[in-house]
Amino acid sequence: MARYTGPRSKIARKFGEPIYGPDKVLERKNYPPGMHGINKKRRKQSEYGIQLKEKQKAKYTYGILERQFSKLFDQASRSKGVTGEVLLQLLESRLDNVIYRLGIAPTRSGARQLVSHRHITVNGEVVNIPSFLLKAGDIVGVREKSKSLGVITNSLASNRSTKMPWLEWDDAMMSGKFMNRPKREEIPENIKEQLIVELYSK
Repeated sequence: MARYTGPRSKIARKFGEPIYGPDKVLERKNYPPGMHGINKKRRKQSEYGIQLKEKQKAKYTYGILERQFSKLFDQASRSKGVTGEVLLQLLESRLDNVIYRLGIAPTRSGARQLVSHRHITVNGEVVNIPSFLLKAGDIVGVREKSKSLGVITNSLASNRSTKMPWLEWDDAMMSGKFMNRPKREEIPENIKEQLIVELYSK
């Protein structure tokens, strides 16, 4: 399974945002990495550079590589609606992202691992494909024999306060319902999707 495995704080510093969650290194060094990172006399970025950076930020945020991202963009561009908004909706519909949003895993990479290791079910069937796209009404749950897994119980116990309006969680069943694709204003990620659309339109 292809995924980014490099240094995370370096990526967070590159974009100036805690892409992978709270980051003490980013708080301490809130400037780009590299020997010229702290130098304020940096060359002005081109329009292409700004657009490319936004695409990279989206890829790192959702933890996917170029090929998968391009496929999702193609799917979004063929769908009804605003392409950039549909792209973010598709990213949010991925199984690994929904596991993260429900609080079953503390990070998206952790969610991806739970799915790959067959701890997650969709509508009662084990699914081990992190990129699986959910549809409205799908029930995402923890496999019965995995409900006592420490990483899952600890993550749920931390009880993240950011509950998403398009997801419904059943604590007793340790399962969540994917109600519908989120509206753009409901997605908290700081991504300027129009820049990504402009990049692919070149």
